[in-house]
Amino acid sequence: MEQHTYRVKGMHCASCATIITKKVEKIPGVKEVSVNIANEKASIVSENVISLHELNSSIIPLGYELIDEHTSHNVDGESSDNFKKEKSKQLYEERKKVEFIVPITLLVFAMMMWDITNRLWERIPTVPIPMELQNIILLILSTMTLFWIGKPFIKGAIRFFRYGSANMDTLIGIGTLTAYLYSALVTLFPIRQLVNLPEYVYFDVIIVVIGFVTLGKYLEARAKLKTGDAIEKLIGLQATNAIVVRDGVEMEIPLEEVMVGDVLRVKPGAKIPVDGVVVEGNSYVDESMITGEPIPEAKEEGDEVIGGTINTTGSFLFTASKVGKDTLLSNIISMVDQAQGSKAPIQAMADKISGVFVPVVLGIAVVSFILWIVIGGSTLGYSQALSYALMSFVGVLVIACPCALGLATPTAIMVGIGKGAQNGILVKDAATLEKLHKVTTVVMDKTGTITYGKPTVIEFRNYSDMNDDKILTAIASLEKHSEHPIASAIMSYAESQNVILDIVSDFESVRGKGVKGTIKGKRYGAGSAALLNDMNISFDKETFDSYGREGKTAIVLADEHKVLALVAVADTIKPESVQAVKALHKLGIRVVMLTGDNRSTAEYIANEVGIDEVVSDVLPEDKLEKISALQKEGNMVAMVGDGVNDAPALAQADVGIAMGSGTDVAIESAGITLLHGDIGKVVKAVRLSRITMNGIRQNLFWAFIYNVIGIPLASGLLFPFFKILLSPVFAGLAMAFSSVSVVGNSLRLKTKQL
Repeated sequence: MEQHTYRVKGMHCASCATIITKKVEKIPGVKEVSVNIANEKASIVSENVISLHELNSSIIPLGYELIDEHTSHNVDGESSDNFKKEKSKQLYEERKKVEFIVPITLLVFAMMMWDITNRLWERIPTVPIPMELQNIILLILSTMTLFWIGKPFIKGAIRFFRYGSANMDTLIGIGTLTAYLYSALVTLFPIRQLVNLPEYVYFDVIIVVIGFVTLGKYLEARAKLKTGDAIEKLIGLQATNAIVVRDGVEMEIPLEEVMVGDVLRVKPGAKIPVDGVVVEGNSYVDESMITGEPIPEAKEEGDEVIGGTINTTGSFLFTASKVGKDTLLSNIISMVDQAQGSKAPIQAMADKISGVFVPVVLGIAVVSFILWIVIGGSTLGYSQALSYALMSFVGVLVIACPCALGLATPTAIMVGIGKGAQNGILVKDAATLEKLHKVTTVVMDKTGTITYGKPTVIEFRNYSDMNDDKILTAIASLEKHSEHPIASAIMSYAESQNVILDIVSDFESVRGKGVKGTIKGKRYGAGSAALLNDMNISFDKETFDSYGREGKTAIVLADEHKVLALVAVADTIKPESVQAVKALHKLGIRVVMLTGDNRSTAEYIANEVGIDEVVSDVLPEDKLEKISALQKEGNMVAMVGDGVNDAPALAQADVGIAMGSGTDVAIESAGITLLHGDIGKVVKAVRLSRITMNGIRQNLFWAFIYNVIGIPLASGLLFPFFKILLSPVFAGLAMAFSSVSVVGNSLRLKTKQL
């Protein structure tokens, strides 16, 4: 079996993905087709190699095209490297259309509302423009709107008649084109007098429908353009060059020229270019992008180092063990790409039903027209029957024209996303907000999410008869000369206490144990239990162990005879974490904590916060696997994280939620970002999603109820029994009222409390 992944051009709705899938599946030799609207890619499994020309032959006539990512060229020789530039150019062209049509749409919509109000309440004055002049102006504007802005919709209608493939563009195209031709006929020719046609025209309907739908498509395209940013930022974490030692000479070479077995030099502050093993020297390496832990790891001979992590202090040599696509960072990039591609696209209800709705509505319109001519002609006379037939045909298409249907989801989403932004919840796209209300399990990273993500002094004990300031002065003076990350936490604490440091002489750093030095003629040591053993000073080992079980690091200060003080350093729990977990439980959501930290620390934090399940000692791929396992159990999973190591899991989860205080990669991999790193906003985000989805359901009800009631009326179904026929005038009114109902209901969401 052969499997290839292609980029797809011209796809913009779920119906497009369905059309492409059905067409390509019919090609001989094709076994499986998976088209993803989210990342605009198609994965095709075939029995043997099928040429790109053969694949494209069935879909290019429909306005779509596949681009081979492996050869980086499509059938026209266009480089896929320019794909994003092309999308940006298209977006720029769409923006110019939006800037033209939106002001006109808003003005015409306001006039529609004015006219409707005038028809209902006589006290409201009529629009102060003569109807004949108004119709001519609207004819000109609607012509520009339909044949320039609405060109994709016209093409959708043409494709339907030529190939039988229907999407939302098809219905909008047929409805607006029919309304335009009818309105132009009534306005420009006296034929209406011959067949007794009503003078009401639908130019305003055309402008409003195309204007709002075009705006929605532009906003969607702008959001989708950012889908590859997470991958780009991950690639940016890689070093571009490396210092290699060959024949005793150090030389800088491009990253892609590094080979397994090369000996590489890493200088202070530099990115480690590839994975490998230290062979000479030592340092502290910031691996937070992989482990999520804030304290850099000590590295010495024999220790493994990871490409993309950052060397903090010393210089060392290491041997490259994995290069190129085999490095851990490259694997993370691959995992994010695959996770994003595997997401099932959220198909709006309007897109789901369009394949059935379009032919059904057209069928009703055509059948009603024919029946009026055939049956009505013999009973009412030809002229009257033709008038009713045209009224029926246009009325059905106008009332079915999906203005309210097109507004139902985007208006609620726009209000919901705006309300979220006001509350520090940034939502990347509508699909994310739609999924969040179904979430049954929230998975949280520990460091930077539940905790602050940086070491802080949380306890200070003085065992001596000296005052606290003197003891703190001694330990801070020693730690000032230390390169260990915990030293910075002690220094920050000392600065907050306004401590003035003393001069230290005979300073000595004991690697992995602590520091020693002389202050005012007296010898001190500050460090771990191992340092006390070296100094032959006894101290209760259980004290160190108990701190360790709680995820705290104990640093003791001792002179040559006894322990003088203890400082406990830890990554502290955010106060809002406990309340957030309780609130999630009230919403019926289970909470799981994933962390690269050890079991004892993880369980201590989980117990303090009230977490349901703990998974510790995990690597990035372990986090992704846990998310996948939860999904296979039938859970709808939201992942909350802040580091590069969380990016694959954030992308794999049904909903990725990034802390605003986290890395750019985590934020780009997620669908929702919480500003200021406030985990309490997770609860508000879930509530926001539920409120918004309720609003969408209500909107869809109002959008459909007018069709359910109006289409039978417009077709003349009740005319033989009650002499009731819904004229295009009232069809337009009903369509406008449905739009007002939808917009009004969406605006009501602003009053809801999160």
